Amino acid sequence: MPNRLLVAGVDTSTQSCKVVVCDAETGEVVRTGRAAHPDGTEVDPRHWWDAWQEASGSGLLDGVSAVAVGGQQHGMVLLDEHGEVVRDALLWNDTRSAQAAADLVAELGAQAWADATGLVPVAATTVSKLRWMADHEPEQLARARTCVLPHDWLTGRIRADGAPAPEAWTTDGGDASGTGYWSAGTRDYRLDLLRVATGTDLAVPRVAAPAEVVGHTASGLAVAAGTGDNMGAALGLGLEPGDVVVSLGTSGTAFARNSRASADPTGSVQSFADAEGGFLPLVCTLNAARVLTAGAAMLGTDLAGLDRLALAGAPGAGGLTLLPYLDGERTPNLPTATGSLHGLTRSNSTPENLARAVVEGMLLNLAAAVDAVRAVGCPVQRVLLIGGAAASSAVQEIAPDLFGVPVAVPSPGEYVAVGAARQAAWALAGGDSPPRWDVDVDVTVEPGDVEAGREVRSRYDSAVAAAYRRTAG
Repeated sequence: MPNRLLVAGVDTSTQSCKVVVCDAETGEVVRTGRAAHPDGTEVDPRHWWDAWQEASGSGLLDGVSAVAVGGQQHGMVLLDEHGEVVRDALLWNDTRSAQAAADLVAELGAQAWADATGLVPVAATTVSKLRWMADHEPEQLARARTCVLPHDWLTGRIRADGAPAPEAWTTDGGDASGTGYWSAGTRDYRLDLLRVATGTDLAVPRVAAPAEVVGHTASGLAVAAGTGDNMGAALGLGLEPGDVVVSLGTSGTAFARNSRASADPTGSVQSFADAEGGFLPLVCTLNAARVLTAGAAMLGTDLAGLDRLALAGAPGAGGLTLLPYLDGERTPNLPTATGSLHGLTRSNSTPENLARAVVEGMLLNLAAAVDAVRAVGCPVQRVLLIGGAAASSAVQEIAPDLFGVPVAVPSPGEYVAVGAARQAAWALAGGDSPPRWDVDVDVTVEPGDVEAGREVRSRYDSAVAAAYRRTAG
């Protein structure tokens, strides 16, 4: 099909830049590219541009008519009056802003934040990073004129063919809803809250419509609005009512599409917008796939070995419970917590039980997230399991009993990038909704012993409550 219409989607994530080129009608992925990002919790955004150029080079974009960018949420990119970066971007996983978030909540109250923006500031939230700047780097903040997000920045650079700034910065409702100063419910910025955080007035990107073409490159490539990574994944997976996505990547997320905004004063559920004009209540954890990597290292094995050991262990790991807060935790909001192992005795001190506790601990943190999404009105009939750790045989077998519903594992794919490509196809075609692209499911696993899963979850909940008491004390 030499004359088929091609679109590209980009996932500018924490770890890398992935680019997929898709058939605009069917969603078939015809070409891919990838380049690494530097590790860390702050990074010079120019690395994102370099990675985009590498990932999209060597003719990858030949014949492509439109592109959209899905990007890691919450990252703070400060720009001066010329569009130049003021300092390295603080990423979502930078927890130095934990106290700044607590200060913001104390000043206005959790319910006020939830009502105003749909979320309660935590360390990851952009507004918290801006308050940290005001407290710790006021001279740098004074140089800034504009604050954009990672996907906004890369979208603008692509539009401007690599120049520091486009004619005007744009974002979309999905990504803007994670800042703490834009409301998914009202579809408006809360610049008063931005001033509360910074003590100054910063320019913010215009929020584009979901299917808008926000510009063209010099070569005529149409650039769509783009969105946040979770919103991109929702687009790529084509979520239906009753579906909840659990993503097991660097971070863990649970999210579903909803018809209304929510306001959770506990801060667990963030009332994001989706990329289609609706809502995407979402819970995010700091700890996910890397818990398995750490567990394998602790046991002196690899991930395949961890799977074998975990599947040889009994459900409940003989009474062992792991709180998987290896990098602190965002949900529950315990940024200074560490991982902890509970219930250790001589009788359960086996490699099999420890491996089982590692897998169960990671999943139990996400099972609590699924419960929180359910509590704001999203039916949970099926969990779609994505991300690197979804390939684990132990994860696939153990998850259904802990989630209490069937677990489907879609075929491996770059769903954030595919979702961005679907948005680009929508921008080209117009209309009220994006084109329908089918998603293949490799395996669906039904729950085997939900009652045993409830017992494991009850023990985990008690360990979490104890962790809160220690923190409060």
